[in-house]
Amino acid sequence: MESNAMIWFRKGLRIHDNPALDHARRGSKHLFPVFVLDPHYLDPDPSPSSPGSARSARSALNRIRFLLDCLSDLDATLRTLGSRLLLLRGDPVRVLCTILKDWNIGKLCYEFDTEPYSLARDKQVKDFASISGIEVFSPVSHTLFNPAVVIEKNGGRPPLTYQSFVKLAGKPPTPLTETYSELPPVGNVAGYELPSVPTIEELGYGDLSQEEFSPFRGGEMEALKRLKKVLEDKEWVATFEKPKGDPSAFLKPATTVLSPYLKFGCLSSRYFYQCLHNVYKTVGKHTSPPVSLVGQLLWREFFYTVAFGTPHFDQMIGNKICKQIPWRDDEGLFVAWREGRTGYPWIDAIMIQLKKWGWMHHLARHSVACFLTRGDLFIHWEKGRDVFERLLIDSDWAINNGNWLWLSCSSFFYQYNRIYSPISFGKKYDPDGNYIRHFLPVLKDMPKEYIYEPWTAPRSVQKKANCIIGKDYPKRVVVHDTASKECRKEMAEAYALDRSGDNLASKEISNGLRRKLDDQKASRPSCLKQKENTDQITQH
Repeated sequence: MESNAMIWFRKGLRIHDNPALDHARRGSKHLFPVFVLDPHYLDPDPSPSSPGSARSARSALNRIRFLLDCLSDLDATLRTLGSRLLLLRGDPVRVLCTILKDWNIGKLCYEFDTEPYSLARDKQVKDFASISGIEVFSPVSHTLFNPAVVIEKNGGRPPLTYQSFVKLAGKPPTPLTETYSELPPVGNVAGYELPSVPTIEELGYGDLSQEEFSPFRGGEMEALKRLKKVLEDKEWVATFEKPKGDPSAFLKPATTVLSPYLKFGCLSSRYFYQCLHNVYKTVGKHTSPPVSLVGQLLWREFFYTVAFGTPHFDQMIGNKICKQIPWRDDEGLFVAWREGRTGYPWIDAIMIQLKKWGWMHHLARHSVACFLTRGDLFIHWEKGRDVFERLLIDSDWAINNGNWLWLSCSSFFYQYNRIYSPISFGKKYDPDGNYIRHFLPVLKDMPKEYIYEPWTAPRSVQKKANCIIGKDYPKRVVVHDTASKECRKEMAEAYALDRSGDNLASKEISNGLRRKLDDQKASRPSCLKQKENTDQITQH
């Protein structure tokens, strides 16, 4: 017997390899493709306590714009198939529970989501549907593997190393190859007003100004076009090797820039995986995981699995796999980092690119994350995570938290003595400083020998370049050589105390650790604050 079905889009904003959509259309008289504009992600916060980092303002303009692109593209594709995207706005649980009844839905289909917010939301909707006698189908298709299955194979615990994960995971299922010439028509929407995809201004962001938007546009068609272009260069695909790549390349990024399309599900990870293996078959010799492009997809899976199986994965306190480190609470240093005003042009240019584009190369992310945490400022990784979570167009809960845990040496990676220099690291890729000149135009006329260390430029050179340090461009907030030594010492002390504790994941012990190290710091002069001396040269 035919019934009404609903495909509830959240991520998975695509037609290709979409098991939830495929199941929803089968045997259905009418199909209701629904997306709910969730205020949890989309409503602007006019007065966040810390702009750019407030958890209540989850999505910056670039990511909202990318999402709207995705929705417009999905709606356009659905219309070619005799359907359309039905947009509603409000709390998804309330909205879904209402329209499931009002539209007489017999089958609800949606892609499984692993994030804590999504799991709680989906459980409420699923419980309502079950009580109402509505069939629910929620397949795993945002990831290559089902995290729960991998964890079960590991005895109920998430594997904590990449190698152990890859060994357990095996090979992913193949993508669906079904293509559609039409979909069941939309049924009676019972008097609901269903608007078209809104603009940013219509969402309430009209008063916010942004000089430059991300050059990357959202949508399935854009994702498939970018994928096709990537795959055309078979040699590049075959020889791709992370962490190699130029983080200063911005006109033509030295990576695929497919991460935002995977994040929103405009591109199926299973289809991407299959396409890469098809290239590998034709070229013969190619790089392998963990450094290959397939290896990068498996890193994504690794973080998804650990995040799914680790309570409080997105915080330090109560997270059993996270080192308990007494990070400093210095709002001034944090704001300088967030706003691109540290006085280190390499760091500041990256943060400006993040703000303007909502994206930067993975090695650039490594640089600024290390600088904020264990490298120079010793600020809590959660604060940096919040900024990335809000500003990145590819912000992904599991991967963002996993990378910050890694780069702060709080979990997964513990070689805290290996620090990215905020001077020499960028210089080896871009000795002329073209990346800096683009994103920090105040330094565009600074001679290349001073572009990474403008405080070393003689006053006459600064005047000629129309950039006086301390006036037109900030002085360094810390001296890297002394700050990094202090950070290494702090990390060593925290690691020693972490090893000696019985239950360092508890708040009491973490606070005790903070008090102990604060007392130690109070008894010796700090070497972190920069002396107001523009002639002082950092060693790096």
